Amino acid sequence: MWLLVGGIFALAIGMRYRVGGDWSSYLAYLDRAAIMSLPEVLASDDPGYYLLNWLVFQLGGNIYWVNLICGMIVMSGVVVFARRQPLPWLALLVAVPYLIVVVAMGYSRQATALGFVLLGLVSLSKGEIRWFAIWVLLGATFHKSAVLVLPVAALAASQNWLWTFLWVGVTTLIGGYLFLFDSADRLWENYVEADYQSQGGLIRVLMNAVPATLFLVLRKYLCQGGEECKLWWWLSILAIVCIPLVIMSSTATDRVALYLIPLQMYVFSRLHKVSHDALVRTYIVTAVVAYYALVLFVWLMFASHAYVWLPYRLVWLL
Repeated sequence: MWLLVGGIFALAIGMRYRVGGDWSSYLAYLDRAAIMSLPEVLASDDPGYYLLNWLVFQLGGNIYWVNLICGMIVMSGVVVFARRQPLPWLALLVAVPYLIVVVAMGYSRQATALGFVLLGLVSLSKGEIRWFAIWVLLGATFHKSAVLVLPVAALAASQNWLWTFLWVGVTTLIGGYLFLFDSADRLWENYVEADYQSQGGLIRVLMNAVPATLFLVLRKYLCQGGEECKLWWWLSILAIVCIPLVIMSSTATDRVALYLIPLQMYVFSRLHKVSHDALVRTYIVTAVVAYYALVLFVWLMFASHAYVWLPYRLVWLL
């Protein structure tokens, strides 16, 4: 069933036609990759995404192949992460309004990076720090901002913290050198000095801050301690810190805050644990479902760029 549902979502992401705010930009990526040599692809800013486009072009494919593969990566991360939660189907539902509909169908590169980060968070929750670093670095080949997630492993380490801090720090520096530092000036100019404003950025940051606050207040009910609890404690702190930061640079903070969306899936799929009463638990789960139904409705009806997503169109129905 999970394979079927994940596959349906991946098809919805991959086979959409002119849906999403960056549709034209990603067509341009494919056009650029088509005229690049393999060494040029590997030396590009986002080598993973360029390599995917280059391979698709070599095989005679098109943008739908690229989007479908990206959708499969995103949904692999969502499904694997959701299945580790107490109410996995509720965790999946929480991911639908923004992570799947908006991010996966609008920001293909960063959505793919987020898919890898989700796989990394699952590894980190099991104490597999090296695999966490590998997944995050893979994500950084699609969108370099994923490198910023690497220090989370050091913060979450409850044992051998010095060794973890050292090797995660070195890995972060290497990843930053390969994917981020060379374009740091351009990113600072585009996102901070230019004072770009991401419409709705504060609202989306607050959507992470709500589960973050709930976790900080109710963490004794939501986790059992250890590295996993420490991981989500730090992610909650980062989600709260994003509130003042989004005022200074809404676009930059909004994009970084995308990697904190898993916090919503984690907290709301286990919020029912605060009570042992079956009826109260039912009310809590129903409230979560209603909340995210409202989120999707409000975004589709009132978001300034929702028209780019509406109506949803499948390529084979044209």
